[in-house]
Amino acid sequence: MKKIFFPIIFVLSIFSMGCYKTILDTNPNYAVSSSTMWNTDNLTDLGMAGVYQTLRLGYSSGGSATSGLVLFDTYAMDRFAYTGQDYYNSNGNSDDGIVNGTATTSSSQFTKTWQYLYEGVSRANDAIYNIPIQSPSVVTKKAKYVAEAKFMRAYFYFRLNQVFNGIPVYLTPTPYNQLNHASKSRDSVWLVIIQDLTDAINEPNLPAKYAAGDPNYGHATKGAAYALRGMVYQYQNKYDLAIADFQSVQSSGFALYSTGNPNTDYKMLFKAANEQSPEMIFSMQNIQQAGGWGGNAGFLCGTRTSYGGNGWDWYSPSNELVDLYENKDGSKFNWDTYIPGYTTMTPAQREVYFIRDGATAAELTAASTRGADITKYLAVGNEARIAAVYSNRDPRLSQSVITPYSSYLGLSSTAGTTAANYFLRWPYRNSASPTFDLQADKTAYCLYWYRKFVAEGIEYGATGADRSSNPTDFPLIRYVDVLLRWAECLCEKSGVTQPALDLVNLVRTRAGMPSLQTANVALPTYVSSQADLRNRIRNERRIEFPNEGVNYFDEVRWGTWKALKFTQANGAANGPKQIFGTLTGPQYVYSGDQVLTWPVPSSVVQITNGVVAATPGWIY
Repeated sequence: MKKIFFPIIFVLSIFSMGCYKTILDTNPNYAVSSSTMWNTDNLTDLGMAGVYQTLRLGYSSGGSATSGLVLFDTYAMDRFAYTGQDYYNSNGNSDDGIVNGTATTSSSQFTKTWQYLYEGVSRANDAIYNIPIQSPSVVTKKAKYVAEAKFMRAYFYFRLNQVFNGIPVYLTPTPYNQLNHASKSRDSVWLVIIQDLTDAINEPNLPAKYAAGDPNYGHATKGAAYALRGMVYQYQNKYDLAIADFQSVQSSGFALYSTGNPNTDYKMLFKAANEQSPEMIFSMQNIQQAGGWGGNAGFLCGTRTSYGGNGWDWYSPSNELVDLYENKDGSKFNWDTYIPGYTTMTPAQREVYFIRDGATAAELTAASTRGADITKYLAVGNEARIAAVYSNRDPRLSQSVITPYSSYLGLSSTAGTTAANYFLRWPYRNSASPTFDLQADKTAYCLYWYRKFVAEGIEYGATGADRSSNPTDFPLIRYVDVLLRWAECLCEKSGVTQPALDLVNLVRTRAGMPSLQTANVALPTYVSSQADLRNRIRNERRIEFPNEGVNYFDEVRWGTWKALKFTQANGAANGPKQIFGTLTGPQYVYSGDQVLTWPVPSSVVQITNGVVAATPGWIY
């Protein structure tokens, strides 16, 4: 069931993006005008579907790194995060400017985010205003749709306010040439969002949640509105109100997905079979159909081995993410425990530990030239030594990330029709039988790769399917996010309490990790203080949400982004790295605190003659 998006092919003839007269021309060129598009029951359904379709603006079936990556490609935000990286910044991708120090007020990341999110606001305003006065649909349906549109408007404004920190607000349909309101303060925008979500919650015709298989599954619900409102309260440090809303999400019937098998549950949560599990509060509805109706995370995060030679692997997990996964007993991972002296070696010297068994003389010479300490190479057992580093860790690691000398079920790179196990080996030789090395887009780099949201074998079809049409719904809000935010609010309000520990432990138990506790100081799971619990909750979020576009917003919210993203643990400048630490591109450059607030696009400032004011700290 994909009710929201099955009719979208026709909806595009109604909500046609066309060519914007300016960046402020968010009102689409309707094939059916706004004055008549809501005047049948069918058009009302299609118009509401068009509001949801805004989530896909910026989608590119070709996967261009500069095509948008705004809403649809939420996962791509992880390239700015502590937990992810984009090795393509070495190719001068301008959309990475906020970490490369090259961002300007006309950078596409800012202009497209502004453009597409305000398009969503425009569509929601159209629905909110016109459905009550034009639609012939039954009263209960109209009331439900207005509540859904208010949720969607709140969601779009939430996304805008997260990054621009104060924006213009429009609550009625507004012609493009009148989109010139001055920006409201960040706190004022939060109040607008809270009112919309409160209206949605108070609408008796909006259900708490939809059961799997319900024909309306995918539409907004009270549970989603409670979750989003709780997030806004958390941004305002109104912890009691946030906690109450998160409790209401639980009361709405949402729960963790679990079969009791920690070795597979996390992985299976992100498969199509479980896309409507009680854990999914609000998701992007995907179908496997060419033209932009499925997900493309697998295309841009999967390797060449993922889709018969067609994965692009632009985005990869950071080394810092992998090192955050604890040992199975709950103790912190430390490289020196497995390879004594590892942390004191140079990144180039460490390469030796990742070289495949039976390396040729030429391969060893090349590695030595790059700085590897070949005296530590084991002709037999080198692979086993490094594989052991990843073998006794939090089960979520092996379910989220392809690590050295682990297998990945991919498709033949020649025909794209035959599934086979490939192995992440270094240096790469070839992906053909009988070698079956996992092939990245750039084989000169030794990197971690995502498993999460990447197809396995013939999962999406024996021909490799459309690489940009992953049929699995993409979660925008899921129940674990609520649980960990709830725990975070309890921690900030009251320090270490059993209710806060219980919430975190629900997540850890599903993952197969030991519970945090305050009874036995000798165990690594002992929580010693509020600061300790705060850091543990943050790390739990970091390892729970890779490739979901959550961590960047978390780090900025916590005030940790600058320190963690731009500086390595040893104090050296950070950048996109190979597994052993050598950089694959330019170092990250923190250009100033102004990057914590995205700039109002220069074109908006110019067109409104400064009524929408320039963002302080940015050059216009």
